[in-house]
Amino acid sequence: MAASTAQGELGLSIIGLGTQYPPYSLPPAALDVLAKKFYPESQAMKKVLSINRFTGIDQRSSIGTPEHPVVNGSNPPTIADINKIFMSDGVPLAVSASRQALAEARVEPSQITHLVSTTCTSSANPGYDHFVARDLDLNHTVEKVLLHGVGCSGGLAALRTAANLCLGHAMRGLPARILVVALEISTTLVRSELDSINANQEIRIGAALFSDCASALVLSNGIATANEPLAPPVYELLGWEHQIIPETEADLGFDVDPLGWKVVLTPRVPTLTQNVLVPAYESLLESLPQTPPPEIYRTAADFDWAMHPGGATILAGAEKALGLAPEHMRASYDTYINHGNSSSATIISVLNRLRSKEMDA
Repeated sequence: MAASTAQGELGLSIIGLGTQYPPYSLPPAALDVLAKKFYPESQAMKKVLSINRFTGIDQRSSIGTPEHPVVNGSNPPTIADINKIFMSDGVPLAVSASRQALAEARVEPSQITHLVSTTCTSSANPGYDHFVARDLDLNHTVEKVLLHGVGCSGGLAALRTAANLCLGHAMRGLPARILVVALEISTTLVRSELDSINANQEIRIGAALFSDCASALVLSNGIATANEPLAPPVYELLGWEHQIIPETEADLGFDVDPLGWKVVLTPRVPTLTQNVLVPAYESLLESLPQTPPPEIYRTAADFDWAMHPGGATILAGAEKALGLAPEHMRASYDTYINHGNSSSATIISVLNRLRSKEMDA
């Protein structure tokens, strides 16, 4: 993707973005509060709390503080408790982010043709997207797709799905205005994570990284209607690629548990990520249309990057692999430092941050 002021070769463009973080920010010490309140000191707990102080995250956005009732029961909250909070506190965030994106896109809710949503911190039916559509007063004819099971890559998976739907409408000569929404409420899982650290003496760092966020964007296929002038694009969508790294199922994920979802994050993830970046970048560049960006945009360092900030080690590994400096990923670092890793919702937040004037190099 590249910032632009003209329609791309495919006619696909992001014409509005929105990000809504919840009202609270958790400093690293917030994890110590709950650990010391409910669990005895142990080697595993001491190790996790030590790692927590050096993640590079100044604060993680959260729907509550360490005093929130859902994490202060005698036992960790159940998956039912967690989902109730997801619906009551999370859905309004998604609605707010969506309204921001719609306003910038100058698109009325009635003009939205599709709603593509993603989450890995809820699995209820009907999905949360139903309630977002209801609260936004989208048409009953809106085509909905809810992606689950794609974790941190969900934001890009939802955008890729929306892009293919846009092209399908374009082939039929129809306008497409697709609302893409990502919502994650992760901080309610903290007691579940601490419980596993204490019971199994595992080094689990999910509770030190993950945060809460909703983000949204509006994707257009460039076909105008009589009553809707096209909004200028924020980003053109020039192309996309997707690949699965074989035999990595055990390295990254969320395992379903009576106490919510257990984060799976092995020490191999930074290296696995670093090893695939160069071939993935080269493949993506080669796949772009015959009218690519100017010749000066050829090496990875010629671009600004919206990289998913999975962790400080992952960002540092990306710099090394691609020959980048921190300034190339300043929006990713800014988001990571000030909000943490909000899983699927993070990448749209980074895209939103990247285009702001304060991010200019």
